[in-house]
Amino acid sequence: MQRVATQGPARPGRRDRATGAPGAAGWLAGILAAAAGLIASELVARLSGTVSPFVAVGNRAVDLSPTPVKEWAIATFDTADKAVLLGGALIVVLALAALAGAVAVRRFTAGMLIGVGLAALALLAVVFEPGGSAAALLPLAALVIVGLGALRLLVTAAAEPASGPDGRRRFLVRAGGVAAATAVGGLLLGVLPEPAATRVRRALRLPAPTRPAAAPPPALPVPELGPHIVPSDSFYRIDTALVVPDVDPADWTLRVTGLVDRPLTLSFADLLARPLVERRVTLACVSNPVGGDLIGNATWLGVPIAEILAEAGVQAGADAVKSTSADGWTCGTPLAALTDGRDALLAVGMNGEPLPAEHGFPVRMVVPGLYGYVSATKWLAELEVTRFADFAAYWTVRGWSEQGPVKTSCRIDVPRESQVPAGRVWLAGVAWAQHTGIDRVEVQIGDGPWQAAELADEDTIDTWRQWRLAWDAVPGEYRVTARATDRTGATQTSEVRGVLPDGATGWPSRTYRVA
Repeated sequence: MQRVATQGPARPGRRDRATGAPGAAGWLAGILAAAAGLIASELVARLSGTVSPFVAVGNRAVDLSPTPVKEWAIATFDTADKAVLLGGALIVVLALAALAGAVAVRRFTAGMLIGVGLAALALLAVVFEPGGSAAALLPLAALVIVGLGALRLLVTAAAEPASGPDGRRRFLVRAGGVAAATAVGGLLLGVLPEPAATRVRRALRLPAPTRPAAAPPPALPVPELGPHIVPSDSFYRIDTALVVPDVDPADWTLRVTGLVDRPLTLSFADLLARPLVERRVTLACVSNPVGGDLIGNATWLGVPIAEILAEAGVQAGADAVKSTSADGWTCGTPLAALTDGRDALLAVGMNGEPLPAEHGFPVRMVVPGLYGYVSATKWLAELEVTRFADFAAYWTVRGWSEQGPVKTSCRIDVPRESQVPAGRVWLAGVAWAQHTGIDRVEVQIGDGPWQAAELADEDTIDTWRQWRLAWDAVPGEYRVTARATDRTGATQTSEVRGVLPDGATGWPSRTYRVA
């Protein structure tokens, strides 16, 4: 009797020798499984008010990146650095997931182990997320259950012989189902309730300041020159938070601890009940290159930090305040800068509205005269009075100076284009010498003499000052250079240095071709 060979469905991990494993199906299986897991974890994170594993991994990647890498990202991508990092991280995750799928088709256990390894990395990131809780494990559980479950479901079908129409049909049906479920999950993300902070901020009406800022000076009448006060939605943003923390003011508290006689715990309502001060202050990022745009001037509303510290009673020997944000970021600010009479604020408002979430809602620090890395803590959670010798802040352990006073500098903003027509041309920009004030700005055109520019009326010594110079341009190519001098008579240095360790130096210049 002739023996008839029979064949059942292929098991994951075994390859049909005649047809080979459908490699493309394995790659697709991994990508679809990862997408399903990521969407499921994002949904659970949104519903539980926790950080998703994907964001937690991104946060740890930022923390562990060498300082030169971070500076390269800021210099290259400017304020879009976070979007680029998240996009790059997503590509890496999907690539590894695709590899897991391709391996699982041939060796099921090995492929699943790659998936488990990715989940383990996410677990470590979640565990070390500042302010984490047991609830933070829920999105991770969703990622593992949905992601590995979908991978097994798809790989089982993908491992069947490529020549079998039933196997290909089964894989396509399952892949379509996973893709459709993932798409539905993505749509749900778009219709879930807004974060608590967003809802509260929209309805919040801040009290009027008891000490309002004076009217701003008129801007110089130069076409293309930006406004004296930068709109909030155009204000630069540089921080380490990949996703803006969702801090509900109803749950927010500020702890004042350390070398104080009377530790304090203040609620958001406590702050709003105090007399509020309105001040215009220019903030600058230490990563701002010479002539760069990581600087902005805004109107801030808040409570003087000096009043809070006086109420707590600062003890002898303290010389610093360590501030901590809701996402665990820290910085160290000289105690003197918070108590010497300058308008250092616990800010709750920006340009007439509650702080935008991206700029620290509900409460942030604003300290004139210091770069943001040592003063401008967003989503503020704690002020610890201490000594510089007793702690190291986020950026100081990464090679930046312990204290970072803003350097006197200026910028050429106009003309914006390098090609200009012959005739009367306005050269214009801004200059700043925070907490000292600008005395003059000088401009050199080509190899010509330094010429004094016209200055706008001074707002305060803590804000930038607009300048302009009329230039009767004739055809040719010219290098235009500017320099600023502060009220002490000190002119910004011509020495060219990079941003590390305490801010860039040099004279800004631009080349124009006149036709």
